[in-house]
Amino acid sequence: MYLVPLTRPSRGLERAFDRLFDDGLFDRFFAPVARAAGGLRAPALDVAESDKAYTVKLDMPGVAKEDLKVTVDGRRVTVQTESNKTEEKKNGDRVVYSERSVSSYARSFTLPTEVDQREASAKFENGVLTLALPKRTAAASARIAVN
Repeated sequence: MYLVPLTRPSRGLERAFDRLFDDGLFDRFFAPVARAAGGLRAPALDVAESDKAYTVKLDMPGVAKEDLKVTVDGRRVTVQTESNKTEEKKNGDRVVYSERSVSSYARSFTLPTEVDQREASAKFENGVLTLALPKRTAAASARIAVN
């Protein structure tokens, strides 16, 4: 049994639980099964944080830019792609052995703060997807005139 100290800030505890139950835990557990079945793969990612934004880089080799789908819902970011396997055969040729196939990628993760969806952007270059995810700022306080 593990006791949580009462003096620990609740925000830190919230982040610990987010990390514990993040999809990454399940991705690592089921990754060998998914690779063996030729199914979804979870791309490797790096997350950097500044005062105003998060920058996320995902390795997605062999994926076409048109096949990418990125969704942002509050703090939750989901990246998916599904490519169809195409056979390149010339007249009279037959495939004797093939290890190359187009895979599908899926990765979902939760950030510590909400993202401003209107200002978010994505760039895909050389098999690396780079997401610029600005943090949502609190609404500016409005001054109310007293009559």
